[in-house]
Amino acid sequence: MDEFIKKRNELLASTVIKGLESRNMTGYYAKDREEALKTALSLIEKGSSVTMGGAMSAHEIGLVEAIKNGDYDFIDRDAFSDKREALLKGYGADVFLASANAMTQDGIIVNIDGNSNRVSYIAQGPKKVIFIVGMNKICDNLDGAMKRARNVAAPINAQRFGLDTPCSKTGTCMDCKSPDTICCQFLITRFSRHKDRIHVILVNDTLGF
Repeated sequence: MDEFIKKRNELLASTVIKGLESRNMTGYYAKDREEALKTALSLIEKGSSVTMGGAMSAHEIGLVEAIKNGDYDFIDRDAFSDKREALLKGYGADVFLASANAMTQDGIIVNIDGNSNRVSYIAQGPKKVIFIVGMNKICDNLDGAMKRARNVAAPINAQRFGLDTPCSKTGTCMDCKSPDTICCQFLITRFSRHKDRIHVILVNDTLGF
């Protein structure tokens, strides 16, 4: 990444963190993936139960591997034949690892979900939610964040999962009602009523989709 882009991202991250603080959420800046991993692990007590959705960013910084191989109780939904059982067990987890489809410069987090397990965990359930967010996902405002979520993240994820949606063929949102649509639930997190529950690690790198 170009040094001027990195410097711009560092300055922008301070603005986003102030926005998060005004929304009763806690923000952190990490200069690279290694620092992001260290910050994330510092927020997770040993022995904690940890679950996650499909957060590619958490994989990319090595967090998922560290949790699986560390002194933690990892609730791996892929290990459950009964997905509802995994879902219900995850609600009682100490920590939920997440990412964002987009964020605004003033700290609003946007996520779209198909099965709704991810957005439901973010809204309520696990005691702590830790977001890993690359600076590539920061948008000017809520309108821009929604557009990014629908026109960048959703088409890529539809392609990644091999879904038969219009966006997987066109590369942009067609506002479809396809049986395969992953745009079933939209969650806009603009404030946390519970202090110290939501933590956002902003990584000066391109992560996720």
